[in-house]
Amino acid sequence: MLKMRHSLSGLAVVLGLAGCGWYVVGGQKVDAASPPAPVSATPVAVTQVAQGNVPVELSGLGHVQAFNQVTIKPQVSGQITQIDYEQGHVVQKGQLLVQIDPRPFQAKVNQDQANLARDLAHLANARTNLNRDQPLARSGFVSAQQADTQQSMVAQELAAVAADKAVLEQDQLSLDYASIKSPITGVAGLRLVDIGNVVQPSDPQGLVTVTQVTPIAMLFTLPQAELPDVQSAMNHDGGRQLTVEAWSDDGTRKLATGCLTVINNTVDAASGTITLRAVFTNQDEMLWPGEFVQARLIVKTIPNGLTVPAAVIQRGPNGAYVWVVPHDDKAKAQPVTVGQLVNGQALVTSGLAKGETVVTDGQYGLTPGAPVMITSNDAVNPLQNAQTQMLGIQP
Repeated sequence: MLKMRHSLSGLAVVLGLAGCGWYVVGGQKVDAASPPAPVSATPVAVTQVAQGNVPVELSGLGHVQAFNQVTIKPQVSGQITQIDYEQGHVVQKGQLLVQIDPRPFQAKVNQDQANLARDLAHLANARTNLNRDQPLARSGFVSAQQADTQQSMVAQELAAVAADKAVLEQDQLSLDYASIKSPITGVAGLRLVDIGNVVQPSDPQGLVTVTQVTPIAMLFTLPQAELPDVQSAMNHDGGRQLTVEAWSDDGTRKLATGCLTVINNTVDAASGTITLRAVFTNQDEMLWPGEFVQARLIVKTIPNGLTVPAAVIQRGPNGAYVWVVPHDDKAKAQPVTVGQLVNGQALVTSGLAKGETVVTDGQYGLTPGAPVMITSNDAVNPLQNAQTQMLGIQP
């Protein structure tokens, strides 16, 4: 009974204090009318929605190849006496690269010229005899048989002269082959054979390779599903050439801009891809044969397109959305439609307007209607973002 009286007394004291507007909790006096503690603002980094001409691109893996590549091989046998090019340097079309000892070939040419001169003299003598015998044969002083025989001698000498000329041309060609010249303008590769070696046409490796790098070509692949868009773009505006950009393999640096020239006539059934060929002027030689690059084919350009950094785009159960910061500095989740994500930029086709403020960092600490504090990227707490992302906090 005494214990119940003490409890009622304590309750009366608490009720009385509460009626006066304050109460005691844990020995501390608390004002019952005081407002709750304010909610702290979440620091975020923001940017504005940009507007401009946005290229629509298709990306694929590209492989640079020489526009023309020639493996220089000897066409006659002989000993190399001279190498007249610098490895890795540009050689001009018709420039002497390798000299094979020309003396054996020159000797054959000299012999052929002597044989030709001899047979030309025989031909001249046969014609002289024929011109003398023909009038005598008509007068009866020479038999017709003798005149016919002399006519045959002229024909034989003509054939001998023709054979001499053919042999001379063949040996002259061999003499010309002894001086090996570049068939194209390009960059000479590493030397494969040194001076003093005896080379033959059957040698498999050749003497040197020459590659044409200005212009230069690139082969790249795209999924077969992209083929209709590419063909439609090529047929638009009277079959205009589409622009192709070559980027470094990490996608951070544009190396060259060229144009699409060829679409392969078949789709690779194994990979489901189509191979395309682009050509670049490559005057600055930023592209090199054998190099792997990123190929970006521009199929069209969207005027007044809206773009935001790719980090702005978030994914939720209902699709893509972005965090928008209105003038009241309270977060708002805005659904959007994304046209493409290229080069770290997202093309937004609906849901945003030019100049709207969107969150680029700190999104995972936001909830709809939460106050935000606009700051720089460095000021955003990455640990908070990582923790909330792992916890699956999404609007």
